[in-house]
Amino acid sequence: MRTRMSQMSSLFVMSMLMFDRLDVREILDLAVGAIPSLTPCRVVASWLTGDGSMLRGPNGRQITSDEVAQQLVSLDGADGPVTSSAAWVRAFAMRAVSGHCGYIIVGADEEPSEHEQSLLRMLAHQAGDAVSSAALHCKEQEGAAELRRLTVELAAVNEQLRANVVDLERRRRIHEVLMAVAVSGAGVRGIAGAVHELTDLAVAVEDRFGNIRVWAGPGSPPHSGRSTSRREEVLARVREARRPVRDRDRVVALAQSRDEVLGALALFDPGHCVGEHELVALEEGAVVLAVELTHLRALAETELRLRRDLVDDLLSGTDDESALSRSAALGHDLTVPLTVLVVSSACGLRDETVEQAVDRAVATTLHERALLARRPGGIVAIVPRPAQWCDGDPWRGLQAALARRLDSAELSIGVGGLVTAPSQVPRSYDQALRALRIRQAAVVATGVTAYDELGIYRLLADGDTVETERFVREWLGGLIDYDKANRTQLVETLWQYYECGGNYDCTARVLLIHRSTLRYRLRRIRQLTGLDLNAVESRLNMHVAVRAWRVLQGFT
Repeated sequence: MRTRMSQMSSLFVMSMLMFDRLDVREILDLAVGAIPSLTPCRVVASWLTGDGSMLRGPNGRQITSDEVAQQLVSLDGADGPVTSSAAWVRAFAMRAVSGHCGYIIVGADEEPSEHEQSLLRMLAHQAGDAVSSAALHCKEQEGAAELRRLTVELAAVNEQLRANVVDLERRRRIHEVLMAVAVSGAGVRGIAGAVHELTDLAVAVEDRFGNIRVWAGPGSPPHSGRSTSRREEVLARVREARRPVRDRDRVVALAQSRDEVLGALALFDPGHCVGEHELVALEEGAVVLAVELTHLRALAETELRLRRDLVDDLLSGTDDESALSRSAALGHDLTVPLTVLVVSSACGLRDETVEQAVDRAVATTLHERALLARRPGGIVAIVPRPAQWCDGDPWRGLQAALARRLDSAELSIGVGGLVTAPSQVPRSYDQALRALRIRQAAVVATGVTAYDELGIYRLLADGDTVETERFVREWLGGLIDYDKANRTQLVETLWQYYECGGNYDCTARVLLIHRSTLRYRLRRIRQLTGLDLNAVESRLNMHVAVRAWRVLQGFT
């Protein structure tokens, strides 16, 4: 009894030691090591269900025996004999609540007593429970570690979600602010102000040539000293990056429609503090700016086309009601007295340059808006007729302003008569053309000629051209034929002589000839015409004839 109580006490202690272990191999080593002290048996091998056919000997070394492993599998968790060379060999299952987890194989020279086999079974059961407990504890530790890992990951995900929510809120506010500006019609200046408000940085809107058009923020816009090649380099970098690019102390985003650059939006950031939030505001602002610039261009092109169509109809002739309604829609009042001007430049400037100069000169000099059109004879302008003019002739003031803008005085302007209704514009246009031709046929071609001031030229301009030619042939036919046959300038000499009031010195100076040469020419004219050039009737008719000759030259 004392021996059995000692064995049971040892088994209890061994059980406590096994349950204190968390490593399966240590638990098996304890169980295997206790068998010789409890019974006269020896340990043949141990086997775990997860090791396949791999057995471990008493010393822990691995043993491969497919036959023994097959026998253990066939026992299916029950105790049973194992075929071996020893007299007695039996496998004791390491049972647990979740099922058996392996076997301890014990051998002896003779079969142990029932008590000793009972001790072996209890030891195997305790070992099974300890292994199961260790496995469960390991799973719990793994679960706890996994839970901790998931908790850390969840915290990181939550932090990322919070950051994303904050970022989305910022983006939403940027989008709402810029959309509100776009819908409000605040234009380019409103867009620049909104981006400045969102970023707290100075903002500049540049045109496609690099000129600053709008500035929003503290201070004044810097002077743009960048070369064309450097600007093209920056534009190429922004196109390639497809996002804002830093250019020294500023960050630039393009406002473009497809591949065409309409302008640029720039943040001035000398402190290099632009972050993702500012970049988003800049990108969104550039998109809204591109839409606004595209809209403005479409409006300008539409207005320009409508204005040109209106001018074409006015010059060719249209009804008053239609012209008044169309002009009012374009911001022009055709109910006031009007005048048609035709401006011609002899300095080789492009029509577009002259047209822009006329538009600005009318605005600054006459303080009115002009309806403009390009014609082969020059730039046509339909302008309100000034009611009062304090400093001399308004048209000569306009010519002086044009000369300053074009940096050239080689300008000829024809001014048509008064227009009191849109249907009268063609008549004033024709008068302006006639006045321009008479101006260009004068001694000094540059200057202003108003149709209302033509005097006798007005009768020549409005008269029958055939009858006028007949009159010229009657009085100057011989001189014209003589000049053509001999390549002389008798008609030109006679015209200058009368224009200078019969003064020899003035006429010779204008013609750049000597007085004796002038006397010879005048004597030759008297011989060919048979007329006294100083007789009242002859002088009047001859003077009118040479003036008509000059007018006809301007019309051909």
